[in-house]
Amino acid sequence: MPSIERLLIIEVGLKGTLMRKPKVDLIFEVSWEVCNKVGGIYTVLSSKSHTLQGLYNEKIIFIGPDFGEDHNYSDYFQPDPTLLNDFSSQILPYGVKIRCGRWKVPGTPKAVLVDFRPILELKNEIYGEMWEHFGVDSLHAYGDYDDSCGFSVASAIVIKKMWEHLGSPKKAVALFNEWTTGMGLLYLKTHAPSIATVFTAHATCMGRSICGNNKPLYNYLEGYNGDQMSEELNMQSKHSLEKRAARHADCFTTVSEVTAIESRQLLEKYPDVVTPNGFDKKMVNESVGKKKNPRLSARKKLINVASALTGKKYKKDVLLVATSGRNEYHNKGVDVFLDSINTLRSWNPDKECVAFILVPAWTKEPRTDLQHSLAGKTSVDGNERNLTHWLNNPDWDAIYNRTRQLGLTNNGDSHVDVIYVPCYLNGSDGIFNCHYYGLLPGFDLTVFPSYYEPWGYTPLESIAFGVPTVTTSLSGFGQWVRNTFGEDSFEKTGVEVIRRDDFNYDEVVFKISSLIDKVSRLTNSEFESLRVKSLLTADEAQWESFIKYYLEAFEVALKNNKSNTKTK
Repeated sequence: MPSIERLLIIEVGLKGTLMRKPKVDLIFEVSWEVCNKVGGIYTVLSSKSHTLQGLYNEKIIFIGPDFGEDHNYSDYFQPDPTLLNDFSSQILPYGVKIRCGRWKVPGTPKAVLVDFRPILELKNEIYGEMWEHFGVDSLHAYGDYDDSCGFSVASAIVIKKMWEHLGSPKKAVALFNEWTTGMGLLYLKTHAPSIATVFTAHATCMGRSICGNNKPLYNYLEGYNGDQMSEELNMQSKHSLEKRAARHADCFTTVSEVTAIESRQLLEKYPDVVTPNGFDKKMVNESVGKKKNPRLSARKKLINVASALTGKKYKKDVLLVATSGRNEYHNKGVDVFLDSINTLRSWNPDKECVAFILVPAWTKEPRTDLQHSLAGKTSVDGNERNLTHWLNNPDWDAIYNRTRQLGLTNNGDSHVDVIYVPCYLNGSDGIFNCHYYGLLPGFDLTVFPSYYEPWGYTPLESIAFGVPTVTTSLSGFGQWVRNTFGEDSFEKTGVEVIRRDDFNYDEVVFKISSLIDKVSRLTNSEFESLRVKSLLTADEAQWESFIKYYLEAFEVALKNNKSNTKTK
């Protein structure tokens, strides 16, 4: 069996050298998360770019939002106004401005940042046009609707002008991600219909909203009507836009079969292609760098912070467990994770365990007393021993309050402690000062007991770094593991897929607690074997394997594109 070190640094070649590659002259991809790291779609696009660049060699252009000169893009964007035949110098309609350059991710693809603020002054006219041509209901808009639509329409304007500037190639495809870019797709259908369009739902507005409002989704899915639920949950505008974008795109895709079934019911449209999310091993290589033992250095940092915060001295073999991701307490299963850790604590296991919750919240600042404790000056103040950063409003933080309800405050002599890290691990958080990928190899197990998870990047990221993981049957990734390797395959794959439905919460809690306890009892050789199995499973979910589904989407979009038509 290959070693951990060999698997971590292996260079990935394109498995699909014999796959059919449709001829595409130009590819645009629009997302709120291009050069803007706020969620999982950033990982989808940034990891996919390397493979697409290898296939289409500089024909792909990513388009993201420009928040102005005050916004720090240094980690993500490298300006280069000479790219795209000096397109930066073009005068664009309605005062739209752009910056051209490259996205600083593997493959370094071309990127265009769009200042969409001038479009917001025209929103009423645009919304009227969208109602007239497509029936998009923008009357009930609120929150991020205006900015999302302004950005997407500005992006469509840029795509049209850039396509013309580059000679109006016949086989051009524009990909739009999530409802936030749907209005841009519809704008292109009217103003540049020769460009084939792909719309990808990484989730559905109504599915996420139903779950976020603690309504059972899965057992009652066939009884839900998307339009009716959008009125009940005040989601009419977002749902209306998403539904029309899915219907009018030349190719509609979802990231998993889970979301495909959800889309059929709530959007009344089954996807043309399912495009599962892959990963790029080059991101692992770049994160690990030249560190001789990235796992050891990550563990040292994690244990140092835990010790400085709790005042306890942990053994080197302490079990380090984590959950992470978007701050959706119920949807992401943070509630299940906390109850599982509390159950484990009640069993009083022999081995020490520290459970980390790496979930960004409304953070005020890093704790000065913890910084002093890490420097060896003084210990932390008072009884606050499980929070690394102060919160602006702790009374309204569900994770913080649940740890207190359960007594997970690290003030006793329990062998199970909890550390809540409510910030983005971007390398400058003030406590760890390390990127998430820099800490990830240090964990022994990650747990993502999601209730609503269209795909599930966090467990895939974990096994890509050799960390065994837990996910559920309600996640797209969990379904892929089950379909590919069968059920009960933890020892074979390093991935435990726990069956979850609307009513088996306590069963899931017990199974996770039991698995954590089981991992804590593994011998060193058993654990190292599990880590190797995790890496081998991750190799099967690389973009080099999954990119074929995007190539199929390109083919479908080009085939279905009917130029110069307007559909109401």
